[in-house]
Parts: sequence; C-alpha cells; structure tokens
Amino acid sequence: MSNFDFLKEKFPVLANLGNLAEKYLYTDPNSCLIKLGMIGETVVNLIFEYDNIKKPTEDKAVNRINILIREGYIDEQLKNILHALRKARNKAVHENYEKPCGLLLEFAYVLSEWFMQTYGDYRYEHKPFVLPKKEDIYYTNIEENELQQLTQSALQTASKAKVIKRDKRLNLIKSATDRLKLTEEQTRYIIDAQLREAGWQVDTRNIRYSKGSRPQKNVNMAIAEWPTMTDKKTTGHVDYALFIGLKLVAVVEAKSIDKDILSVMDYQAKEYASQIIIDEKYLIGQYGDYKVPFVFATNGRPYLKQIETASGIWFRDLRSSLNYPVALRGFKSPEGLQELLQLDIEKVNSELTNYNQGFLVDKQGLNLRYYQVNAIKATVDAIVAGKKNILLAMATGTGKTRTILGMIYLFLKTKRFHRILFLVDRTSLGEQAYETFREVKLEELMTLDEIYNIKGLNNKQIDRETKIQIATVQSMVKRLLYQNDEDGEKYNKMPSVSDFDLIIVDEAHRGYILDRQMSEEELLYNNQQDYISKYRYVIEYFDAVKIGLTATPALHTTEIFGEPVFTYSYREAVNDRFLVDHDVPHNIRTRLYNEGIVYHKGDNMLLYDTATKEVTNVACLEDEVHIEVDKFNREVITEDFNRKVLIEIIESISRKNNQKDEDKQGKVLIFAVDDNHADLIVKILKEICPDYNIPSDTIIKITASAGQGNKDRILEYIRRFKNEKDPSIVVTVDLLTTGVDVPKIDTLVFLRRVKSRILFEQMLGRATRLCPQIDKTCFEIYDPVGVYEALDSVNTMKPVVVNPNISIGDIINKIKEDNGIYTADELKYKQNQLEQLVGKLNRKQQSMSDKKKKDFKTMTGKSTTDFIDELRALPVEKISSYIQEHESYFTFLQEKDACHGKTRIIYEGEDEVVSHTRDYGNTQKTQDYIESFTQYLKDNMNEIIALKLICTKPSDLKREDLKRLCLKLDSKGFSQTHLNTALNQMTNQEITADIISIIRQCMLGSARVSHEERIKKAMEKLKANHYFSVSEETFLKSIEKYLLHESVINKETFDTDTRFVKKGGFKTIDKKFGGHLAEIIVELNQYLYEDGGKIA
Repeated sequence: MSNFDFLKEKFPVLANLGNLAEKYLYTDPNSCLIKLGMIGETVVNLIFEYDNIKKPTEDKAVNRINILIREGYIDEQLKNILHALRKARNKAVHENYEKPCGLLLEFAYVLSEWFMQTYGDYRYEHKPFVLPKKEDIYYTNIEENELQQLTQSALQTASKAKVIKRDKRLNLIKSATDRLKLTEEQTRYIIDAQLREAGWQVDTRNIRYSKGSRPQKNVNMAIAEWPTMTDKKTTGHVDYALFIGLKLVAVVEAKSIDKDILSVMDYQAKEYASQIIIDEKYLIGQYGDYKVPFVFATNGRPYLKQIETASGIWFRDLRSSLNYPVALRGFKSPEGLQELLQLDIEKVNSELTNYNQGFLVDKQGLNLRYYQVNAIKATVDAIVAGKKNILLAMATGTGKTRTILGMIYLFLKTKRFHRILFLVDRTSLGEQAYETFREVKLEELMTLDEIYNIKGLNNKQIDRETKIQIATVQSMVKRLLYQNDEDGEKYNKMPSVSDFDLIIVDEAHRGYILDRQMSEEELLYNNQQDYISKYRYVIEYFDAVKIGLTATPALHTTEIFGEPVFTYSYREAVNDRFLVDHDVPHNIRTRLYNEGIVYHKGDNMLLYDTATKEVTNVACLEDEVHIEVDKFNREVITEDFNRKVLIEIIESISRKNNQKDEDKQGKVLIFAVDDNHADLIVKILKEICPDYNIPSDTIIKITASAGQGNKDRILEYIRRFKNEKDPSIVVTVDLLTTGVDVPKIDTLVFLRRVKSRILFEQMLGRATRLCPQIDKTCFEIYDPVGVYEALDSVNTMKPVVVNPNISIGDIINKIKEDNGIYTADELKYKQNQLEQLVGKLNRKQQSMSDKKKKDFKTMTGKSTTDFIDELRALPVEKISSYIQEHESYFTFLQEKDACHGKTRIIYEGEDEVVSHTRDYGNTQKTQDYIESFTQYLKDNMNEIIALKLICTKPSDLKREDLKRLCLKLDSKGFSQTHLNTALNQMTNQEITADIISIIRQCMLGSARVSHEERIKKAMEKLKANHYFSVSEETFLKSIEKYLLHESVINKETFDTDTRFVKKGGFKTIDKKFGGHLAEIIVELNQYLYEDGGKIA
C-alpha cells in the first residue's frame, strides 16, 4: 500500500511517480530524488494546463514556479517545497546525489495532498503520512515509456478541462493551503534553508551539539540542539545556537507551524537565552539575565500581516528591556548581527543631532535651500524619536534628490546607518540620481561617489564595502520573490533582511498604474493592487528605517510610511519663487468635443485590431452609437480631431515664440494615450510644422518603444531633450511623466484624459522648474480633451469604488456570503459592498452600447438606470437575497459588448475648432474672474490682516504674512500668475506685477507696474535723495537683488533671511549705514508704494 494511492483515480501519473519514489527510497536514493523532483515538476505543469497560464519565454521549471508565486497560485511554503524537490532532483541528475530521501518524500506527499484538494477533489481529507518500511514497499512494474504516456495523458486532460474562474480557483487554493500541516521536522528543513540563505552554515541532522559540533574560527555556524539547564537542574536544548566565529550571538527556537510565535518568544526563547549551557569563552557579554544578545523564534510559516503573531521570524534585541520583539521576513545575516552589535544607538543619535551641518548650505557644495535643510532636520528628529517609517512630501522640482544626497552623507558620516538602499521605480530615475551622486560636491570638494562605495543599477551584488545600492523596485521584486537557477550566470544571492538598515524610496507615491500603460517590467504584476502589494513587500522585507519622498502622497503611501513629518507644497514653492506657476489653461473645444462622434443606425463603421493591425468594415449598424471625448484616442481613432487641435496649438505656440529670441524659446511636451496615438501625433506634427518654420528634426517620440525599446537609446533621447536645443517638441505616454528634469519645458499639451490625480500632478511637475536661461516665468497648459473638467470631482471626492480592479462578480460573491447575522459592523460592511457594486455598475453603464441597454430593458422591463437606483435603495439586509433572485441580470451586465477589447473604431469624419478660451475655473470670462477676485478682497478686508496692511500700510507687512495670504488666495483660485494673465488680457498689456501691486490696483485704483520696474524706480529715487558710499552701494545692490525675488523688506528681514544673516545681520549692516539703516528701509518702502493709490 503506497501513501500515494489516493491519487490513482484522478492523477495516476502522480500516483505512479510517488510509488516509484517509495520503491527507490532504500535501494536507490538517487533515483528516488529524481522521481520526487518529477512529482513537483508534473504538479507545476498540470497547474499551467488546468488554469491556462501563459508559459514563460524561457520555459524552465524555476521560471514556472516564479510565475505561480507571482500569480498567487502558491504561497511561500509551497514555493519552498517545490524548490526543495527541484534542487534535489537537479543534484541527483547531475551529481549522483544521494541525500536521505525520507523528508523529501514527505514534502512530495504534502504537495500531492494540496494538489488533490485544489485540482482533484476539494472534499479530500488529509491522511497522515506513514514512512514505508523496507519490507512493506509495494513494487510497481511500470515502464518509463508508460510513465511518459501517463504524463502526456494527464496534461491533455488538464488542457481540455473546463477553466475555473480565477477567483474561484484562488479560493480553492487558499482553502487547501490553510489546511497544510507541516511537522516540526519538516519545519526544521525549511528553517535550515532560510538560515542557509542568510549566510549561516547549517544542517540540523549533522551540525548538532550531540554529534560533536562546536564553534570554529571564521565560520558562521548554526549548531542544532545546544543544551540548556533550568534553575531546577532540568536539562533541555535550544533548537539552534548561532555563532560568528567563536562568539555566541543568538539562539533560535523553532516550533511546528500551528504554534503562536510571539508567545514562544515571550517565554521559551527568552528562557533559553538565560539557561543556555555555554563556556564563558564563547560569550560576548552578559545582558541582565541573558547570556546572548539576540533571540529568534519561528514556526516556518511565511510572514502574514493578518496572522502576524503566528507567522514570520520573530526577533528581539535582549540588550535593552525597551527593545520590543519584531516580526521579520527572514533571518538576519552574520554580518547584519555583527553590525547591530557594533551600533551604539544613543551615541550615534547624539552625533547625528549635534553634527555640524554647515556642509548642507555650503555655496561650494550642496547649497541646500532652507526648506531642504528643514526636511533633513525633520527626518533626523523622527529617527532619533525612534520612528521606523518616515514620509516627506516635497513638490516636484524642489530638489528631492539633493535633499536625499545631504541626508545620505549625514547618515553615513555619523555612522547612524551602515548600508543604504536607494529605491526608484524607473531606470531613468536611478541613472539621474547616480549622476547627482557623482557630480555634486560635498565636503573638501569631494562627491559622494568619491567618499563612499556606490553600486549602480547594473551592479546587483551586495558586498560589505558597499554603502549605497541604487536599485529599481522591479529588480528587487525579482531578487526577493523569484528564484534564479543556482548554476546560471545570472544567479544573484537573495539579500537578507539585514543587508540594508536604511531604505530611501524616491517617488514613494507609486501606485497609479491603473491609468498608465504597463511597461515590460511592470508585467510582473497582475494589476495595480498586485503592484502595490509587491512594492510594499520589497519595502517591508528589510529590517530597516524607511524614508519615502513624494510630491503627491497617495493613500497607500501613508499606509506604508505614515503621515508626512515634513511638507513643502507646490504653492509654497511658487510663492517662494523656487518653482514657476502655470498660466491659465487654454481650453480648446472642437465640434466633435462638444457634440461627440455619432454613428446612426445603418451607418458603416471601420474597426482596427491593434494586435493584428487589420481593418474591418462593420456594415449597417443595428443601432445608434454615441462616443464622448473621454473615449477619443482610447477607443476611437479620430485623426482630424488631433490634427485640428494640434494646428491650433502650434499656431498659438508659434505666435508666442515669434516674440522671443530663438535661444529664449522653451520646449513642448505632449502627452498621448498610448504608443500608437503617439505615432499619430508625431505624423501630424511633421506634416503641419513646416508651415510654421519648425524643422522635422525638432519633433520626436520618447516612449518605451523608442529606439526599438533599447534602454540605452531611450536614455540618450532623454539626455538630448534635456541638454540640447533639439528635440524641442516631444511626444510621450508615461516615460516622462515622473522624475525626469527638463527645465526648458514651458508648454504641456494634454491629448489624453487621465483618471489619477497623482499622475496628473506628476505630469504638471514636468514643467514647474525654474529656467533663467530662457527667462521662464510660468508655463502654458493646452487642454483640448477636458482633463481639468474630468479631474474636478477627483479633487474633492474619493472614488466610491475603493479597489478599481475588483470585478462586479467579486463584489457579488462577497455580498452573497450572507450568514444572516447583522451586527453593526456587518451592516456597515454590507453597505460598503453595496456602494462599491453601485459604483461599478454606474461605470459599466457609462461605457455600455445603446443596443446593450435596449437588450437589458427587453430582458428586465426596466432601464439600467432604474435597475441601479432600485438596487441602491434596498435595505442592507435584503441585498443578498435580491442578488440571488436577479443573478441573470448581473451576469448580463458583466458580459462585454461585442466591440470591446483590442478593437478600436476608426472615425474618418472631419472636425473643426469652435473655441479657444482660458480656463479661470468657475467662470470663463476674464472680466468676471477679476470682479470675483475684487469682491473676495472686499469681503475679507477685515478678516485677513495682510490685506488691510497692503491697502493701508504695506511697509509694515511681514514676509510670513504675505506668504500666508498668497497661499490663501491660491486655494481660492487667485494665483499671481493667473491674475496677471487676466489683467493683461483686459488691458492688452504685458505686465508681470507682484501680488501687492495687483491687490492695490483692484482695491485702490493704483497703477499696475511690473515688479522689476517698481523696484528699479524706488531704488533710483532713494539714491537720488542720498549720497551713498561704495560700501553702502554694495549693500544696496544686495537689497535690490533681494527685492527682485521678494515683495517685502523690513528691519526683521536682516536677521531672518540667510542672505543678510551671512553678512552679519541687522546690527553689522546698520553700522555700514552709520546707524541709519532702519530709516532708509522705511523711506524705500514709501517709494515702493507711491503708486497713485487712493489710500497711501
């Protein structure tokens, strides 16, 4: 009787392989291991066939297992079992390997039971494995060719089987996985592998205390079953004692998978740390009652947040009673424990807090701005306070990379951290950061790259000398989640949890791939939630402090890093004149935008298959089809719409550029829907631009497919766009939406609607950087697809559908799981599900064809709108029964329309531009906008002190008061840039005034002059009324330079602004003016506001 006989009926090939493995158990261990490996391989291959999973390009066993873990078909435990069987088989085939097979035979049995419960009979009940005795083995006489036939037959049966829906299959998998029960010996085997992976020499069966194993010089050893003795002289043993050379550094207590680990840590593991019998020569020190500094406890179960106390590898530093146990995803390496031993946290925190940070503002070095220094200070304070997850929110273009550089140098210089992982989500961002690390001088005119060992994107091997590793999220996902061939050239040892003690994540908001084309590397993920899950896995894998930097915090960002400890917003940066504002957006509207594209009943429709590139003609439509602008360029190709708006935009840009010198003209970035749309835009531009004397070479596409997808060529295109005159008009999809700095961009064109506020703000961030080289004061936005209109509600409302990737079917299945118990929490949960379902159905309805809506009404007697309203109005208790009664309705609604998929409509009709206006928010008219601004000022004159001072005594205004006022006005839609544009349109003048002049004009009727002219005239008048020495003239030039960037100056300015503090502050400068500086500033302020206002 074989353990594997239960497989005979459903999976005879597995039954026979199991029987053969048992047959060879005692007589031919090598053949036994080969058969066990074949069981693992056959199970994997059958899963691929049953679930119609696409095979990897390089079709190896290891890659198939990687796909199963990626797609969620197996968990860490099963992955470990499959890899154990695979590796043993490979060694048996190539090395005549004869490792004892009993335990691996048990693993094959565990795997087979799981497979039966998932793909055979879910009602199958676990039966204990019985290790066969030599005399009891039943010998099968099956031939190899018969075995091959059985294998082929099983694969054919699997490929023809009805494919079970993914969500149902995953439920079966979860149910079977939850029932997995590993013995303590099996758990030990997995723990051995985990310790080995972390760098420990381990073999539970042979490296044991009882077999004479003892610590050795220069060997990092895990010795099993080290003896212990209680106060009552009762002997026992700790499962592993970890030695670095001759020194005991940790003990490990291993339990079976059903044990709660935290309770083991709290009692047994700590007791062993004090009761271990050990020669003093092996001890590092005594820590209260403990003879060992560190302790681990585990049951072999992979870490799961939902059952945190019963999973993962728990670790505690016993050197202080204030150190709490933490759950890790792996064992610390010997090097990691050694570094932890050497770290005196109080000492390094003190050095970090008190270190002279002058290098941060050194003009010859980093030259950081005040807010960057404040960001670093906030981070240091958080680290010293013990925070492990830290988030900084800094607007795009405010110098996050330089801030990171200052941080890294400070942390390494004070030895607070030993090894830093700098994590990016794009290769281009990593390259850009590496450039900064190699170019920016720090102390003694040396760069970070010259001071510390930095490993770039292409160098993945971690060594102890490496201080900074730059890596992409995608590459770390591969290294942490997916195994390599151990003998392959590409093999990289999996990092241990202690390899990095600080992780810095650039662009930490990531998670908007729902609205983006997924790159080849992002195909590692099923969907947005899967991306976030793996992104989070990478960040949380390491036992390290995590610092995230982002311009646009998303919900999942704050869930990982917490709320920001420091924020510097885009509006603050604009008001500080560190970024430029965008001008009032250009709204271009065409006839098709306003009316939509309409196909009447009986019309012909051209369909384009993006996969086959074939065009087919659908004759005589059965019903009318109406397509709105949000489908333009996504579901319908309308060349003339693109052509007409691009002509309007190029004309507008050319008029603007004709007023500038050639070297002052900026660059244009156009956002397309996808690569095909980008090609269409480039084609149209190259056809129309010669009429505007724009050479063809100035126009280029930079997407993931540019240069035949060659990454080096793409980076070269980006470098050219950034540093050279041409290209000056670039069309992109996602490649340039985030993190790439091209300061000369002064025009953004949106030919795609985006759904994500995060992505939209990242896109805007491409043009916010200062560029004195082209006298850039603001940037233009052209919006012919109504992206502002589409995102208006996103600003103020959270989407109802919390998880955009969950299907209507998934929600319905959850609602149907009704246990009849309606507690307050249960009712709240059901209500949330109902809201999600209604939200999904509303979205579905919007994209539904008129024919499908008509068919639904015929089927149900009600319109889709009425049906959804009826569902929304249901009492929560009745949702489940209602869905069950009307299940066919929901099934119909879930089915895709015939035209949906990879097919796009080609619309050949013509279009025309009907309006080109500026978008001032709620009102489109310039005069109405200025009137609403003036009314706001009048209504709030007595509420906002700064407003009153500007109109009555502007010389008393303080810089912080003005900054707060500007942020308040910005929040109401009244930015300085937009107000100037509106006033210029009304007066037909080109004046760039500051907010003080604008307010005084609207409230007092003062003459509006440019900021520069106002400063120049005031300084001229001051100098005309006084004789100033050469020294005084020098300081006046500094004051004039300051005022060109600021709008307020008073006595306090000289003691608060770093530009004057460095010159000695008010007291020192006042001496240069013979004690009359305060009087001169008062007089200068009078001249600044002699503007003809009714009140002075």
